[in-house]
Amino acid sequence: MLNQPFNPLPLDELTAVFARIKNLLLTEDKVDHALQLLVQGVRDAVPGSCGGGISLFDAQGRGSSTAATERLVEQADAAQHHLGQGPCFDAWTAGRTILVHDTAADARWPLWSQAVAKLPVRSLVSTPLGSGGTTIGTLKIYAALPAAFTVATGQLLEKFAVPAATLMAHVQGTETPRHLSGPFKGALAGRDNTNRACGILMERDGLTAEQAFRELLRRARTDGTPLSRVCSDLTDGPRLPAVG
Repeated sequence: MLNQPFNPLPLDELTAVFARIKNLLLTEDKVDHALQLLVQGVRDAVPGSCGGGISLFDAQGRGSSTAATERLVEQADAAQHHLGQGPCFDAWTAGRTILVHDTAADARWPLWSQAVAKLPVRSLVSTPLGSGGTTIGTLKIYAALPAAFTVATGQLLEKFAVPAATLMAHVQGTETPRHLSGPFKGALAGRDNTNRACGILMERDGLTAEQAFRELLRRARTDGTPLSRVCSDLTDGPRLPAVG
């Protein structure tokens, strides 16, 4: 039996994650490091994901992995780039999100499916990454289990892709991007509260910034509580129990 789909991430968690990524991006001098931070945030934001990455394609259709969170992402992507077929290649050429429920059963890319058969990759969502009206690549996430993602997951990934492409186009050292769309602007207002909550967990429980942020996300999902409320409870109200 196929695994049950994972629930999509609540909007306030999505926007908070991206606001945090934006803050990190603007402090980085190297674009490649900034993109690595971006895909790590996308991977962490999507329940069930075992890896994420960005592929860029040139005018001749040659692809390359610009950022990847795990080795398995690099391997699965490399097979697509070498063979000239696969879900990311189709997402780039067709300009639409591609959802793969099970690589072992999907017949659309037989050579690629065979190439990744021994990798811990069974589900995939890949969405186009555009800049200046041109699709320059794809943003994708992988899962080790079949049927891990749904159409809603693809829609969530698309919410990352548009502003991610904008940030990619504008990241130049610490220069502030001139454009940032809709809901993500609102998330910036709550960024400070999230950072304060992370700071409390870091000081109290000896966590890193990344571990503290993941812990806040975990508690929000476990309790079915908005991330903003979890942060407010920690900074302004009842204190959450220590980790572990």
